[in-house]
Amino acid sequence: MKKLLFTSLFVLLAFFNINAQEELEVVEPSNLDMLLELVKEGKSKEQAENDRRENEFIAARNRQGEILAAEQRELARQERIADELEEIFRANQEKLRIAEEAYLKQLGSLNELFGHMQSISTDSRVTFETSLTAAEFGKERETFLGDLTSKMGESTELPTILEIERVWYEMMREMKATGEVVRFNTNVINVDGSQAECDVVRIGVYNAVCGSSYLEYVPSKGQYQFLARQPAGRYTGSASRVSNADAASGYVSFSVDPSGPSGGALLANLIQNPSLLERINQGGLIGYIILLIGGITLLFAIYKYVSLFLLGRAVDEQLTSSSYGDNPLGRVLSVGETHMKDAIDRLELKLAESIMAERPAIERGISFVKIVSVVAPLAGLLGTVTGMIITFQQITLFGTGDPKIMAGGISQALVTTVLGLVVAIPTTLAHSFLQSSARSVVDVLEEQATGIVAEKAK
Repeated sequence: MKKLLFTSLFVLLAFFNINAQEELEVVEPSNLDMLLELVKEGKSKEQAENDRRENEFIAARNRQGEILAAEQRELARQERIADELEEIFRANQEKLRIAEEAYLKQLGSLNELFGHMQSISTDSRVTFETSLTAAEFGKERETFLGDLTSKMGESTELPTILEIERVWYEMMREMKATGEVVRFNTNVINVDGSQAECDVVRIGVYNAVCGSSYLEYVPSKGQYQFLARQPAGRYTGSASRVSNADAASGYVSFSVDPSGPSGGALLANLIQNPSLLERINQGGLIGYIILLIGGITLLFAIYKYVSLFLLGRAVDEQLTSSSYGDNPLGRVLSVGETHMKDAIDRLELKLAESIMAERPAIERGISFVKIVSVVAPLAGLLGTVTGMIITFQQITLFGTGDPKIMAGGISQALVTTVLGLVVAIPTTLAHSFLQSSARSVVDVLEEQATGIVAEKAK
């Protein structure tokens, strides 16, 4: 029983005073008196520690109460200040209302005038930002008009006479520039982003050129820039004439493009039109095949036509010659002379056989031209069907919201049709010419053969 009591008290001491046991030297109690003494010492030290912590908590709580009271006093003070400022704001607002009424009354009819001036300044600044004259006159006028608009928009300060006169001056200068052809030197941005010094000729506010190249104005950079793609040769030739002209040259022709808000809109659309090579590229693989076969056929047709022309001349010369040359008519006449003593039926057969032997060489390749003239439109139709299939695939994937998505397939469909017709028309004409030329040579051979038979019949 004593042993059980001793163990319970020791566990209780370890539970309530773990830290105290770590600081105290561990002494094994040998009896209950020593155990009670140890418990008493631990309890007293623990009580002292608890009292110290309680005192600190109470002190901190008192300090927090003081801080809360101070903050509440500060809040009340700030609320009083806010009420005072609100009263001052209301009073100042009333003063401002009275001052504005007096200001508007003092302005009278000038109020509407300044309103129009503010509107004109805003519109002029927007126009000047994109005008071709901005690279020559600079951005200072845009800054001035922007500051003036902001100043007049605040309704606290009126524009001065000098500012009003400058607005008038800038507008008049821009109006005067619309009818001028001016040459000046400035830096121009190349297509690759580099800059080069160039003599720029500005034609009104519509076009600007440098040499034979057209320029565009870039508002974000305040400089001219070469067009990424120049228009057709007749337009660049016009630009070159203006760039090379001087006072002694007199008048030169130039195509002015006044379309758009600041000119050049039509020119910008013209340079978007694809060139002939780009049109051909839109035909895709089928278009290239059509052009390749058509080109080969036309070259062969030219070669064949020259051959038939030379052959026709040789036949015509043979008609007036007494000797037999190395040409179809010479060979036919030679056969007729060789079999002149044979029976008329045999002679006729030999002449027909000779003409039949000459005909393949004369007509060789003409059927190829005819086949190409028939197949070319069919190949174009194949490209048309292929292009429409591509178009419907794009519609299935992306819908019909953006027409540019369908443009590729439609372009292929139309371009291949055009290429097929472009090949078919000249090859059809070439086949007709070749057939006519070959037929004329064969007709001469048959005519001479018939004459030999007629002479034999006499």
